[in-house]
Formats: sequence, C-alpha cells, structure tokens
Amino acid sequence: MSGRKLSAVCLCTLLVSPFVSASDYDLILQNGRVIDGMGNPARHADVGVRDGRIVAVGSLGTNADEVFDASGLVVAPGFIDVHTHAENILEIPSAENFLRMGVTTLVLGNCGSSEVNVGRFFDEVAMTNVAVNVATLLGQGSLRDQVMGGSFDRPPTDVELRQMKALVRQAMEDGALGLSTGLIYLPGTFTKTDEIVELARVVGDFGGVYTSHMRDEGDEILGAMQEVFTIAREAHLPAHISHLKLGGHKNWGRTNEVLQAIAQARAEGLDITQDVYAYIASSTGIGSLIPEDAREGGKFKERMADPKFRTDVIERMKTRAAERGTDFSYAVIASYEHDPKLNGLSIAEAANRTLHENSIEAQIETILDIQLHGGASGVFHAMNENDLRAFMCQPNTMFAADSSVRQWHYGVPHPRGYGNNARVLGHYVRDEHLLTLEDAIRRMTGLPATTFKLRDRGVIRPGAWADVVVFDPGTVQDNATFERPHQYGTGFRLVLVNGQKVVENDQYTGSRPGAVVRRAQ
Repeated sequence: MSGRKLSAVCLCTLLVSPFVSASDYDLILQNGRVIDGMGNPARHADVGVRDGRIVAVGSLGTNADEVFDASGLVVAPGFIDVHTHAENILEIPSAENFLRMGVTTLVLGNCGSSEVNVGRFFDEVAMTNVAVNVATLLGQGSLRDQVMGGSFDRPPTDVELRQMKALVRQAMEDGALGLSTGLIYLPGTFTKTDEIVELARVVGDFGGVYTSHMRDEGDEILGAMQEVFTIAREAHLPAHISHLKLGGHKNWGRTNEVLQAIAQARAEGLDITQDVYAYIASSTGIGSLIPEDAREGGKFKERMADPKFRTDVIERMKTRAAERGTDFSYAVIASYEHDPKLNGLSIAEAANRTLHENSIEAQIETILDIQLHGGASGVFHAMNENDLRAFMCQPNTMFAADSSVRQWHYGVPHPRGYGNNARVLGHYVRDEHLLTLEDAIRRMTGLPATTFKLRDRGVIRPGAWADVVVFDPGTVQDNATFERPHQYGTGFRLVLVNGQKVVENDQYTGSRPGAVVRRAQ
C-alpha cells in the first residue's frame, strides 16, 4: 500500500514539475526543405524550437505546442544584413521593411557613422524592445567628429589619437563588431591611411573586422581597394568592402580588374569579403555631389556667400560632370524635407520645376540650394547590370540593403530597403538562375555570421538561436520599385526572431522579441 502511495506521489510530482514539459517543443516546422545556411544541399526535415533556440533537426513527430506545416516551403536561417543604417531602430522598433523580407539581424554603424558609446546604445536598444536583433560597428567618422571638435582637414594630434584609440577599445569591450569608415563622407574623407591603421590595430586585438565605404568606387577604385588591403595587412584583421560597385558609365566593365585585385589580396593571405545590393542604383546624400572642402566644418552657407569660392565650386562640379560624360540627371531626390514636392524628381527635373530650365548650371544651382536648405537623400542611377551580376557571383559576396528602417510612405527612397533579399531570391535565384538557392542563402546567413562573429546566428542546427525564415521559393518576390518603393516583399509564410513569430503569411505580428547581439569572443 505504501508503495502505491509513493508511486502516486512520484507521478503527481512528474506532472507538475517545472522541469518537465508536456510537449517536447514549443514549435515544430514540419516537412520543410531545410537549407542550413552553410552551403550544404537542401534536405527535407523537421525543425524543433524550444525556449528561443533550435533544439532538434530531423524527424520529430508532432509532440509540440504548435506544428507548422512547411511542406513545399524552404526553411532557412533568418537573414543577416551586414550593411544597414538602421540607427533609427529606436524610433521605429518594428523594422517591418526588414522583417518582411526575411531579415532578422541588422548590423548598424556602417560607412563611418554610429553611436560612439556602444554600451549605452545597446542599453537603449534593450530597453526599447525591438523586433529584430541588433549588432553594430563603431563608425570612425563619428569617432573623429566627437574627438576632433569640428576641425577635420588635418591629422589628429597625439592626444586626440590616444583618445580615439581608447574609445575604440571601449566599444570593442562593449561588444562592437569592428570599425567602419566612410571615406567619401565628412569627416572620414580627410583621414589618412595611417590613422585608420592605428585604430584598426585596436580592433584587431579584439578579433574584430574592418569595413569600408572606400574613397572611390569609380575611376580610382583600384587605389581605394589597395588602401583597404593595406589596412587589413598592417592591422592584422579581416576587411570587408561595403556595397562593391563600379560607378559611372566609363567604368562599366572593369569588373575583371576589381575581382583580380580581390583575388590577389586573398591569395596573399588577407581575409577580404564584400557585399552588394541587388540593384543598379546607389543611394546617399545629394550633398555628395558637392566638393568636400565646401561642406567641411559646417560652414557651407558661409562659403557659398563668398562669390569667388562659389564660382570655383560650380566650375569644379561642371568639370566632374563632364568627366562622367553626363549631367546630374542620374541623381533623383529621395527625401527633401524643405520641399517634399521635389521628392522623386531627378536633379534635371527639379531644376526645370524650380528654375524653369535644366541646363548644367541650373542643375548645379539646384544641388547647392538643396544643400543650403538642409540637404536631401538621393538615388543615383549610375551602375551596370553586368557588373552587378559579376560581383554577385563571387563566393565571398554578401547581400545587404544599405537601408535605414523605413517610415511607411515617407519620401521616395531606394527600393532596396523593402525588397533586397526578396529580389535576390525571386529574381536572381528563381528567375535568372544566377545563383543556387543554397548558395544565395549561405551569403545571407552563414557567411555574414562567420565574418562578423555572430555566435549561434545564421545557421539551422541544434543550439542556434531560432531566427528562422520560411518562404515559398516559387512566389517569393520583391514588389518595391523606384517609382513606388513603399511595398513589402511577399512570399514569407513565417519569420521567427529568437523563436517568436514576427511575420506570418506576409503580415507583421506585432511581436518585438529582438535582442542585442555582441561580437563573439
């Protein structure tokens, strides 16, 4: 009798114990075509999720709180976008434009611009409850801006350099992935190579990465690449080229030169990778069309009031346009707060509307006027499809949107912020057969995770975080266009971030389970 009582007590304890679950899994993704993110062939399997992580891959049965039938669908790791400008995640924490094209982890701090106090920024992200995972680089331009007090057209003093190195060290201790530069932007453009090497050495000591928007992506691209290689070599760290491209008609077709330079650097033992976006137009500030010395130090209005200096700037802009063999009609105004009616117009069209002529002089006056009224973002149609395809085919090329978190129906931004990953999968994989599905997913997941040291991300395997994308390879599609960019990607049946549903049947669920992601030690 006492034995029967004991058995009953034990049974009761088993049923109520907090350490025993009635179900083996919170969620099983069943019968999907699993692509693991490491380049292995797809295989049909179930994926079991529990407590935010993948705990099993195989034939798992149905003992789960929920079973999702993934028959006919691809189950892949959540996509990692290594080049974003999503610092506005704190203002728009849902990040729907990214989630709804399968992106579950964002790398911020690119092109030399970031929060300098990485620890404090991560605390703010954690308190905000964002929908995506957030990692960041430290921006060298922001660092220079903070330490050098607005005077940039010079080397730093010894004291300033020590201060910058100390801030780099602190950022790396706080979990930054590495250092980024934007060497066409202020104040980065005035930075000499040896200054970057000194900062990059600190990053290398922590096992971080150096990324660069290079000094030139057109005529002088080979020299700009050699600078990246020099920094990687002397600082003993991997280097990553941001949004690799060949800008300007006369540079189209130089892909072999560029790829040979990268291949040679890798053959010499350097760890060089790159990213591209899946479009033949770039995007940055309209102010980038104006010589740097006119904008340095925040004295643009003062300089433009000097007739002699203004005339010199105009002449240099005319010369630059002539060298490109075109006017400024390739540049389109994306977001101009001072006069939103100009959004979506080319510089030539905007000049015609405001000055009633579209001569090169009128176009330059329009550009200067935009900068005098606070500046604007722009889209620049200056790339070639064949070049893009050649860069996309390289095994060390990742795919990145180069986008902020988009505010719905605000401005006429580049469509890449809504469609980049979907466009790769739909257009370049399914329609054009440029890449295999397994390799395209590897470049969006396992390769970024390995390169940027994001532990337990970018892979389908037991123990990894359950950042998972389930999509229909036959219907996945980018819908955003240059004319109508505010359209989400479609074909995504399920997107999980840390095991929680954030997208279901192409709709955002409202969940915000994102986490801060620090560099793996």
